Amino acid sequence: MSAKMLQFPPAQAMEIIRAAKARAGASIGGYSATGPDNFGLARWTTTGSDADGASLPDIPKLREQSRDLLRNSPLSTGAIGTVVLSVAGTGLSLFPRPDIKTLGWTREYGSDWASKSRREWRLWAENADCDATRSQNFYGLQALAFRSALESGDVFALLPFGDKASPYRLQIQLVEADRVANPTRMTLDGARLENGNRVFAGVEKNNYGAPVAYHILKNHPGSVDGARDYEVRRYAAFGKKTGRRNVIHLFDRLRPDQSRGVPYLAPVISALHQLGRYTEAELSAAVITGSLTGFIKTPAPNEYGALPADEGGQTNVMDLGIGTLARLDPGLDVVFPDAKRPNNAFDPFVQAVLGQIGVALGLPHEVLIKHFRASYSASRAALLEAWKFFSVRREWLAAGFCQPVYEAWMDEAVSLGRISAPGYFDDPLLRTAYLGCEWRGDAPGSIDPVKDAKAARERLSMHLTTLEEEAMAYNGSDWEEIYPQIVREREMLSAAGLALPPQSAKGTGGVPAPPDSDDNDDEDEDV
Repeated sequence: MSAKMLQFPPAQAMEIIRAAKARAGASIGGYSATGPDNFGLARWTTTGSDADGASLPDIPKLREQSRDLLRNSPLSTGAIGTVVLSVAGTGLSLFPRPDIKTLGWTREYGSDWASKSRREWRLWAENADCDATRSQNFYGLQALAFRSALESGDVFALLPFGDKASPYRLQIQLVEADRVANPTRMTLDGARLENGNRVFAGVEKNNYGAPVAYHILKNHPGSVDGARDYEVRRYAAFGKKTGRRNVIHLFDRLRPDQSRGVPYLAPVISALHQLGRYTEAELSAAVITGSLTGFIKTPAPNEYGALPADEGGQTNVMDLGIGTLARLDPGLDVVFPDAKRPNNAFDPFVQAVLGQIGVALGLPHEVLIKHFRASYSASRAALLEAWKFFSVRREWLAAGFCQPVYEAWMDEAVSLGRISAPGYFDDPLLRTAYLGCEWRGDAPGSIDPVKDAKAARERLSMHLTTLEEEAMAYNGSDWEEIYPQIVREREMLSAAGLALPPQSAKGTGGVPAPPDSDDNDDEDEDV
């Protein structure tokens, strides 16, 4: 006779095992943090929510707090400003790089095609007509979109065709995060639509979790015109026939199935707010201490325990200002409190908190407060660490915003015949080959230009880089554009009988060798 085993549902079986091991005083797993004897974590409440469950209910409040900090907190404004300036700056510039092997082109033809495409792109991108509001060119829209994504967590961009052709009709319409919301005030957590799709905070997804449409309010919910009609319009993410992208959703995706972005300052909102309150309190205390202010002490209080009142019923409180000398009546005394301001512990404490905030934001302490007090090596290490973060963000902005816009623009340019691209709409491989490009932004700058020039010369002499790459790293310039000017200047100087710049040394890749200098040879020299 075979023994029968009791069978339980998996969840119930796990609960039975958990209870049994808890009675035995043992932990289920090998991590002490989850054990019942860890009293330090006993009150730590955690949840197993998915990405949307952990973020969507809190995002509206986080947006409000983030924007309030940007309006009233100097540190928050500076942190966002530093990131926007270093990542977007004056704008990421397009450098077409078509795949000449796939297209079967010669290098010369590919260079000519890229130059023509760039001129056409600049005709559209440097014109305010590319903005649906006709307020900014494409480079200004980059900074605005990036700043809005950091401030609100995400930003949306519609790609409509405007009425005015110059000669392109493509426009960009930026939409703030608050305007993307569920229709008819549905709940945030995946309301089911009639077509079977689910919508998460305005982002409609199919069964695979891919966005198929975005629901956008006609008016901002906090609009100053008083509109509260909550009219939502549905915008398809892609065209049904052409597959053209209609909406760009720019946000930092931190978890799978995440539908909306979280503000950049979210992890440090509490610390920034409390630090601001503490700073204001210390500042107020220092101002009060610096003024001639005191308390009047009488020999004995009256029956009501207050200062005597004058004929008009007002308490005889004396207002003293900075540098004011007051005559006191006999028997009165003035007592000044010992506030011990300024507080000597203020700066060390603030700097310690700023260090933690900088770690969360990806900004080294020196870059966050823009104060380089250490040696050259330490300052350069801080800048290099910051540029790792800026470079990743720049690639994110280029891939998530600039490239989709460029692809939409190229579709129109080819359809209008302004750019020759045979097979562009017929073969996806050829289309990808035509759309190859690079996005370059402002150069990071230099702490010691002499050392950087020496390093560039060594890289060129070892054939590890090119003049084009070094020109871009130096000031973001295009070598193909500055080279003709260099040749022209040398010819003019030679014709005028003026001295030419020193010729490059052998093996330096054509870069003039600066005279050797012993300045700043000490890597640990203070800056």
